[in-house]
Amino acid sequence: MKNFRTLSLCLLISGSFTTAALAAGNSPMAAPTSSVVTGEVLEVKDVDSYTYLRLKTSQGETWAAVNKSVVKKGAKVSIENATVMDNFESKTLKKTFPTIVFGNLAGTGAAKDAASAHAGLNKPADAGPIKVAKASGANAHTVAEVVNKAAALKDKPVQVSGKVVKYNAGIMGKNWIHLQDGSGTAADNSNDVLVTSAAPAKLGDVVTASGVVRNNKDFGAGYTYKVLIEDATLKTINK
Repeated sequence: MKNFRTLSLCLLISGSFTTAALAAGNSPMAAPTSSVVTGEVLEVKDVDSYTYLRLKTSQGETWAAVNKSVVKKGAKVSIENATVMDNFESKTLKKTFPTIVFGNLAGTGAAKDAASAHAGLNKPADAGPIKVAKASGANAHTVAEVVNKAAALKDKPVQVSGKVVKYNAGIMGKNWIHLQDGSGTAADNSNDVLVTSAAPAKLGDVVTASGVVRNNKDFGAGYTYKVLIEDATLKTINK
């Protein structure tokens, strides 16, 4: 199977990972070669907020994942802003896809895809004025301090309180959470920090994340972050 990481990393729809074993057959899965994938739907699998589609394209069959949508078998669909992830594991489906396409289902007005959200290609949704008090206790920092002092804090534990302004669940076995507390500026991206956690959260929650600062973290498939707080525990302050 070809490696299509050269596809521009546009978007991975805000959720998508699909399903069950790849058709009963041995036909190879051919990944698409453009940022728009068009094909006939051979199989549909819905999980939580996402829909997985097995598609028959001009280049062969491939799996794709989009925001949960009503799609019927036999329908002709186009997936825009397509990007490919290798060896993607869906915890929900208990399946690893050698390659899978993520994108937006054309004509649905779907939100940005998960990949770009995680890769930092999408700005967090407008959350309005935010003012969250700095966490208390040992290793407490503001969002801006974590971002601006990333080198000094590398591999060290921190506590950061902030409002959840973006949330994507179950990507690569993690929940991906963007926190803002009112510190820093959007101009230099010091107002937002990415947190990965096994704990769930909701948009608008105010939480304290306790985890370890990582620098230049590479998750593969082109997803690299200059700074993030990894494997954090979350304590909800209020909702």
